[in-house]
Amino acid sequence: MPPQARSYPFRQVDVFSAVPLRGNPLAVVHDADDLPEDKMAAFARWTGLSETTFLLRPTVAGADYRVRIFTPSGELPFAGHPTLGSCHAWLRAGGRPVSSDVVQQCGVGLVRIRRRSGRLAFAAPPLRRSGEVEPAVLAQAVRGLGIAPEAVVAANWVDNGPAWLAIMLASRAQVLSLRPDFPALGKLKVGVVGPWDPATDGPEAQFEVRAFAPGLGVPEDPVTGSLNAGIAQWLTSAGLAPASYVSSQGTALGRAGRVYVERADGDIWIGGDVADCVTGDVLL
Repeated sequence: MPPQARSYPFRQVDVFSAVPLRGNPLAVVHDADDLPEDKMAAFARWTGLSETTFLLRPTVAGADYRVRIFTPSGELPFAGHPTLGSCHAWLRAGGRPVSSDVVQQCGVGLVRIRRRSGRLAFAAPPLRRSGEVEPAVLAQAVRGLGIAPEAVVAANWVDNGPAWLAIMLASRAQVLSLRPDFPALGKLKVGVVGPWDPATDGPEAQFEVRAFAPGLGVPEDPVTGSLNAGIAQWLTSAGLAPASYVSSQGTALGRAGRVYVERADGDIWIGGDVADCVTGDVLL
């Protein structure tokens, strides 16, 4: 055992899929209150996953637990698949919420999580930034995606913590055909969405989503809750999507993620299945 290492309960789950290995994996370390930040960051780099989370005791009233979320290159104030996966892991470890909702404390504040239609779902946090994307920034995103400017149907900032900007294309086929130039994207975090055609794509989902964040060490994220939350707030408020729909994500990476969007009770809820893959302990 390395000097001063100790054992922490550990769980690895697959989020936005009921079937293991088809969604977005998440590593979760429990009881991490005494784990130094540098070891959190080092473990996140070592896992190589888009996010790794650490569960701690809450520090504000009303929260059931606190989570810190790390990518391979740094910490995020909020992310969607870590929210659902961490909540699932906390519940599986015996966590019991104080109220009817689970309340997660993270960098953007308190996030409510509940079961809807048998799946965990979180209430989309308010957008920190919305509205039109500046022409120069949009031009960089277009160059990085390798598309013509006229292919952009619409674009909007959908920043709820990770600083996403979103671009809408005309079809699922266009979304799946993207071959981004990651150096050209630079530090931009770009989400792309396009509608399914029921006649050719089927009825299982209504939109296809891809997420590119090379600046976070995640060239393409398999399935992205924060991006889908921001896109849902944009599309539903702009009349570009119905109040409830299903997004597909991960197709280009051989995954089959499904994100369930529902506007209800004054909130937009982002839901998905979570499957257990690995349980045990980790030495850190």
